[in-house]
Amino acid sequence: MGNTPSKSGIGGDLAKTTLFEKEANGITYRVPALIYLRHSHTFLAFAEKRSSPSDHDAKILVMRRGTLKADGSVQWSSSQELLTACLPNHRTMNPCPVYEKNSKTLFLLFICIWGNTTETRQVITVYPRSLSIYSEDFGQTWHIGKMLRKKSCECEMAEIIDHEGRSHLYCNARNAGGHRCEALSENSGVYFDKPHMAQELIEPPSGCQGSVVGFPAPEFVPNDDAESKACGTSLLSPDTQTWLLFMHPTNRSSRRDMGVYLNRSPLHSSGWDRPRIIHSGPSGYSDLAYNGDKDQFSCLIECGKESELEQIAFMSFTLNDVMQTGNKKEKKMR
Repeated sequence: MGNTPSKSGIGGDLAKTTLFEKEANGITYRVPALIYLRHSHTFLAFAEKRSSPSDHDAKILVMRRGTLKADGSVQWSSSQELLTACLPNHRTMNPCPVYEKNSKTLFLLFICIWGNTTETRQVITVYPRSLSIYSEDFGQTWHIGKMLRKKSCECEMAEIIDHEGRSHLYCNARNAGGHRCEALSENSGVYFDKPHMAQELIEPPSGCQGSVVGFPAPEFVPNDDAESKACGTSLLSPDTQTWLLFMHPTNRSSRRDMGVYLNRSPLHSSGWDRPRIIHSGPSGYSDLAYNGDKDQFSCLIECGKESELEQIAFMSFTLNDVMQTGNKKEKKMR
């Protein structure tokens, strides 16, 4: 697992750096999580280390540290096991790093599952629903928000700032009904109102985790393609200072063809552009991060040639990369 990016050149795929790769003995890495620490110009990449691809064979969390160089390259450390992020006789799963800038503290949230217990309805007697975990005192104590009033799971959230400076918390969640579940909170995640299905964001039959990130809306974007805008939205959003990016497999029938969707009007439904495909082929879970210094996005994705479980790769791109149209047929949701 080196630091040299590779580029397949298939369908406009972007350069990838493999960070975690399936081993010959069956060890598999799944559920990527990525965070960029702006003050130290550092990426932290997390994953589950499993003895097989199965959920019940998850063992421990692993991490690699990436240092962003002046030339834009990233120098990655070797992988290390997080031996203190565990409980006896439990599987450590679903890493979620959160940086609290006031106290300069990095929190790594995760779940611990007893033994070989499966994450199914046998454990959760009601259907799954997304919710938030939030803190009002810089991480000293934590609270659980109310569950969404729709079947949903594996959610990610992003803050949207409107033009009056008000904060809105956006939730995007996995759903098995063919489309993603979206909802907004006007009280910092205590409660999410009116969850609905995002018709532009498709799900494969059993669903898949997806990733979302908010970033400052640009004043000007070169090489913008008016034809790719959804619902005739203008270049500058009329009601927000924030745009959203969403990353997810774009194929309707299987986990394939990782795409990046742009939303210029995130407080309104039906605001998503058609996706830019960044990996053609098997694709699974992902996580997005935004680097405000470079005005650049980075991500971790599960991907491969025959299976999405072959590797977890790191990629970086700009907003202009996402807005480039390339071949129109490649951009259509398949």
